[in-house]
Amino acid sequence: MSLGDDTLLCNFPKCRTKLSGFAWVTACSHVFCDQHGSGEFSRSPAICPACSSALSGKLDIVRTELSPSEEYKAMVLAGLRPDIVLDISARALAFWSYQVHQERMYQEYSLSRADAQLKQMEKVLTQQNQSRELELTAMRGEIASLKKVMDEYKRKYSEVSERLMERNRQYQKLQGLYDSLRLRNMVVGVGERDMQPQPGNQDLNNAMARQATPQRSPQFFSLGPEPDSRFFSCLEPDGAKTFFQFSSPARDKGRSFISKH
Repeated sequence: MSLGDDTLLCNFPKCRTKLSGFAWVTACSHVFCDQHGSGEFSRSPAICPACSSALSGKLDIVRTELSPSEEYKAMVLAGLRPDIVLDISARALAFWSYQVHQERMYQEYSLSRADAQLKQMEKVLTQQNQSRELELTAMRGEIASLKKVMDEYKRKYSEVSERLMERNRQYQKLQGLYDSLRLRNMVVGVGERDMQPQPGNQDLNNAMARQATPQRSPQFFSLGPEPDSRFFSCLEPDGAKTFFQFSSPARDKGRSFISKH
């Protein structure tokens, strides 16, 4: 029950719901909802769930209606002397005051527990913040060292890039020289092939030589006393143009590798 509210709360530790309808009231000034009161006070001997007091008297436990009818309110204290009515009212007000005080004590206890938990959480948060600050400082130092390493790698990369560009320039220069030399060799080779006689011209020259040379048997010359020691001679008589002289004009005409006997 809050201090500004006129509604009672169930004194069962795990309930604390607002009471309505019927409630169970004890002689030790505690009140319980109909559900928990019926369950707890059905056993014998009855024990107060709030303060563990023994409730063995006939009127130590009363099930009462919290919102009685007008007829009940008109007749419940009728015929009683004023002092008895005042005594009953004083005890009822004392019960109400106790409930308010009990609720106040409970709220203060809850507040103290909340303050203790808050202080504990603040302490834990402070420790976590300190550890995070240490980690952040370590990470900043690591980032600074990594930046230095990255700068060093950048410097090395720039040096390697410059060297690579220089090697590429040298390679391009050597490649140009190589291409020029290869082109020159190709031109020289083509010129030499042009200067050599072609197979078609060779065949034409041979045919013309055969037409110009009279058909006659080749001569055999003896090189020794044996009759079979002879060899074939392609030499022609003086004044005739031989096959080798016709096909190879550059050959020395005065050179003869066979001497006639």
